Amino acid sequence: MVEAITATYVQQDADWAITVSGHGKELTARAPGIIAARDRADQLVEELGGEGRNTVVHLINGSALDFTSTYMTARLTLPKLPPLEVPPPGSVPKQQTAEKADEKPAKAVEKKPALPTGKQLPKAVEEAKPVAEPAPEVESKAPAKPARA
Repeated sequence: MVEAITATYVQQDADWAITVSGHGKELTARAPGIIAARDRADQLVEELGGEGRNTVVHLINGSALDFTSTYMTARLTLPKLPPLEVPPPGSVPKQQTAEKADEKPAKAVEKKPALPTGKQLPKAVEEAKPVAEPAPEVESKAPAKPARA
């Protein structure tokens, strides 16, 4: 008979206390957030062992629905980011102007590094070849097929 493993979560300030019980054993741990707590519960279930796949019931306040709601809300909620500052049209942010000023002297000095003697291409390859004119079309010996109407 398959025995269900129970993972119980209790929030303590910002952390979560996890108790995993099953197969006559009980393991406890703490994690900083419900997502980390769920991952830690999986690790505790592996430590409990058991044959084959284990069925795990995750509970908050004795309710699997409360756990699912809390966990999915945490998984699907985007992190809070500071609002994006959009500069007025026609202005350039200070950061971009400083980057451009740093780049200009570097580009003026940039040259291709000299290749070692064994790695240099022959002069014939290095010089640009003029584009050749296309060859005239050669007539085909096969007669043209009449178009079908």
